[in-house]
Amino acid sequence: MSATISRILRYTLNERILHWVAGLTYVYQLLTGLAFYSPHLFWIAVLLGGGPTSRFWHPWAGLLFTVALFWMLEVWRNDMRITDADRAWAKAMPHYIRNEDEDLPPIDRFNYGQKYFFWVMLWAGIIMLISGLALWFPERIPWNLRYLRYLAILLHVSAALISIGAFIIHVYMGTAMVRGGFTSIIRGEVTPAWAKMHHRLWYNRIMGAAPTRR
Repeated sequence: MSATISRILRYTLNERILHWVAGLTYVYQLLTGLAFYSPHLFWIAVLLGGGPTSRFWHPWAGLLFTVALFWMLEVWRNDMRITDADRAWAKAMPHYIRNEDEDLPPIDRFNYGQKYFFWVMLWAGIIMLISGLALWFPERIPWNLRYLRYLAILLHVSAALISIGAFIIHVYMGTAMVRGGFTSIIRGEVTPAWAKMHHRLWYNRIMGAAPTRR
């Protein structure tokens, strides 16, 4: 049967839209946030419509990003749970870094790195949301609790820097390291050979049951 299948559905249209909403809103936050982080980077805000415009849309993009994160949690909750197969895969991660996927233990729909990235972004997003609200409405914080403003700045910047590091790794691994990973989140489909190579447990589970294109 597998010989007659040319494509396997990896991401539904809903999942792809969700991914790109989260990705694009995060990139906007990243760029405007860097513009506010250092005077040397304020030119980014100028390119995005000016300081006031960037200041206005930065928190709204953050809210939309957070909504997308929790929507992802609802959609991928079961897929993102860490399993024994993930732990075995993590121990063999040097093979993944060297692009030796044939030597990796079989893994399900998402590998350990993808799951770790998801949880890092989720928790970083929650911290940025809470601290961001304090920075968005600083007048709501009593003056005698002004230390909360400084704490909010520290948490917001720290969470942002952690998320930036995770985001760079995610983009690099999904585009330069794993060929076919980027196109799968655009088209939603992968070849059976790709699925079998990179996500053997998922491939075995969905073969014959998942929607396919012949």
